[in-house]
Amino acid sequence: MAGIVTGMDERGFQPVASCPLSEAREAVPEATAAQAGFVAINTIVCQPHYVERFECLFCSRARMIDKMPGFLGMNVLKCQDPVEPYLVVSFWETEQHFHAWVGSAEFHEGHKRAFADLREYKERGEQPPMSSTFKTYSVLSR
Repeated sequence: MAGIVTGMDERGFQPVASCPLSEAREAVPEATAAQAGFVAINTIVCQPHYVERFECLFCSRARMIDKMPGFLGMNVLKCQDPVEPYLVVSFWETEQHFHAWVGSAEFHEGHKRAFADLREYKERGEQPPMSSTFKTYSVLSR
């Protein structure tokens, strides 16, 4: 990936010269989102020192979710107020498609770098650099 600099910074992260979250993926078109019968929203709170790393994980993501049956698209939302959480909004044809994703090997592969970060913090006895909560929604109206 262009923009990656070799070596680690003082936090143990690989520095990235340029990794804007807005370039990670185009927004889900309205017509695609309108096909969704099910939406999952992951609310992610990052410690300030982890924000750059979190954004870069999305910029360089494995795109495993893109291959999943029933997946329609995803938006990663960054609030204009920097203390507010990120929202990862994924659009699915059905709830069953979403649950198949969460239980899949692709899910674990797609999240392995973030899971490794969490494990490293835990092993050092430190607070996790991020936390997340999932809420799921059925689409009632279009």
